[in-house]
Amino acid sequence: MSNIKIERLNHTYQQEISIILGREIKDEAIKFVTITGVDITNDLSFAKVYYTVLDESRKLETKKALERASSFIRSRLAEKVDIRHTPELKFIYDTSIEYGEHIDKLIDKINKDKNN
Repeated sequence: MSNIKIERLNHTYQQEISIILGREIKDEAIKFVTITGVDITNDLSFAKVYYTVLDESRKLETKKALERASSFIRSRLAEKVDIRHTPELKFIYDTSIEYGEHIDKLIDKINKDKNN
């Protein structure tokens, strides 16, 4: 499948999963999850779904809740997105935001040290 189609499908899945989590999932552990990206393999067999949570202390609880809900989310995606095979979902905590905050703090520290 071409890269353009995969990228479009990644974006569509990101939007649809966010809608499903916000409107259809009743589990309170999933209420404050943000889907930051989706990466579907070329053969459409797997989709890595990257997410973050508002409350860092609930990362583990949220991961377990997402894993429990993955089959429901996958079935809802199959209904909403018209493709031959709906990929298996694997939820992965997105550390890029934490990494970005860490880099920002380092830059602030360097600038503060430079000004003193």
